[in-house]
Amino acid sequence: MSKKVLTVDDDSDISIFVKTVLEENGYTPLVARNGETGLAIARDESPDLIILDVLMPKQSGIRMYRELKTDESLKNIPVIILSGIAKRTFLRSQEALTEFGDESIPEPDVYIEKPVDPMELAGTVKSLIG
Repeated sequence: MSKKVLTVDDDSDISIFVKTVLEENGYTPLVARNGETGLAIARDESPDLIILDVLMPKQSGIRMYRELKTDESLKNIPVIILSGIAKRTFLRSQEALTEFGDESIPEPDVYIEKPVDPMELAGTVKSLIG
């Protein structure tokens, strides 16, 4: 059975691109358009990996990442942040949430700024989950 990878991104072009890369490399893609739906799918499907955008409607990737890493049943799922936002901006947002009383969380396993080369994405997924 192929490994499941959840992509959470509101941009349909990016979702289709990532889904295609995953399928061509033997993974089963799961797709969500926002963090709220992404969390529900993560809880239902227990994916082997999550590829997460930062800026999305309903629930941002910033909040979803924090929820993933503080949920006992989800915190060990590796996460690739795939975003047009610079890594330091994402990390600052996590620091700000921690300052407001939320618990400190680890950095993402991998942070990739868009646009991403399909071979780089495939190689990164393979390095994390085989």
